[in-house]
Amino acid sequence: PDGAPTDGPVADVLARNQEFYDAHEARDIERMAAVWEVSDRVVCIHPGWPIMRTYAHVIESWRRILGGPGRLQFILSNVAVAIDGDVAWVTLEENLLGGPTPVVVAATNMFARIDGAWQLVVHHGSPVGH
Repeated sequence: PDGAPTDGPVADVLARNQEFYDAHEARDIERMAAVWEVSDRVVCIHPGWPIMRTYAHVIESWRRILGGPGRLQFILSNVAVAIDGDVAWVTLEENLLGGPTPVVVAATNMFARIDGAWQLVVHHGSPVGH
């Protein structure tokens, strides 16, 4: 976001969050896999999908999405970061371009700091009605 710090934990979380969206736009499963913590505690809720739990199920959902038709561009807005020790969460609006009509998804991305690196442990996206 404008005025965001360029170094320190908030900047590190924002960079990791951006890597998640860059991997999605690039349709790169290896980059996507690298963002996520490899554990049974990870959770992903794609808009309109059932809850995916455990790394194996989450990464399989990304394989399906990234391997499917269509290509999306993300314009992120209304971004906020909160950090409490080794847990951080980013709330934002994903403005999606590339489909028949633009779509806005309210999202929460939760990260855990493991061995100094922020790993995604929860992604939850909900469509915003107009």
